[in-house]
Amino acid sequence: MNMPIPLPTEMTPETALELIGLGLATMIDVRQPFELALSGCLRCAESIPLFNLQQALGHALSEEEQEMLDSDSPDANDIISFIGAINRHHFQGDKIVLCVCRSGKRSQHAVQLLRSINYNRCFSVAGGVQAMSSMCPEAIEEYVV
Repeated sequence: MNMPIPLPTEMTPETALELIGLGLATMIDVRQPFELALSGCLRCAESIPLFNLQQALGHALSEEEQEMLDSDSPDANDIISFIGAINRHHFQGDKIVLCVCRSGKRSQHAVQLLRSINYNRCFSVAGGVQAMSSMCPEAIEEYVV
């Protein structure tokens, strides 16, 4: 019996930037808005905070996560909007979805959540924004609300 070989869940910042430059991938920044305000945002990423992702997929937040998010549960429009954003990149744009956070831990979780609903071409960027900014400082810009 042939067992499928599991896809890796992570790729290097160099590979991620190369795929974006070639138009083959899109990046989702899963950090919270206050983190973007503190350390800047990636020019090449769309912001979809992980906790919003968890809620949109029906996963309960811990009390600490809910407090950090400081919002109610998402309604049907939030879920439709989230799935629409992912579909726009993943299926309609035929792009690989790259998730990024500060250090790479939350983005790994986001990849697992997305793969659990069959978005299999999702990867975390190893080392997160920290690794990307040290490699390519011009990729970071000031966060504007």
